Amino acid sequence: MKVTLLGKMDRVGMTASALCAIHCALMPFVITLLPLVGLEFLSNPWVEVAVIALSVLVGMASLIPSYLKYHRKMLPLLMLTIGFILIFGAHLLGFHELEPVLVPLGGFTIAGAHFLNWKFNKPYHCAACIDENKNEAK
Repeated sequence: MKVTLLGKMDRVGMTASALCAIHCALMPFVITLLPLVGLEFLSNPWVEVAVIALSVLVGMASLIPSYLKYHRKMLPLLMLTIGFILIFGAHLLGFHELEPVLVPLGGFTIAGAHFLNWKFNKPYHCAACIDENKNEAK
């Protein structure tokens, strides 16, 4: 069964968002160890900006077409927006004391948005299923 591009993007989005949330939750504890193992670049602010930008692109490229083309449910888009508001609020709006809580919460919220989108799109995840659903609609 060939999985559609949107199905793959949701899987990538779920995985990346969950890993990002775990990374952000653990970073305060392991930041002093990073130079010892040669991974000090992970604490660079540009790495975070790049990961956030990639997450925005994957999220929008996955959830918006799914909403417009298939399920028409706003909840994944709302969750994606809330997740990014939590992350941007912690990084850009000066809530630095809450950053260890808000950023992982935002990451898990985004992962949840991808999971819901994947679940809502489940009937459309394979090329044969899409053709079958189109035939049923006629």
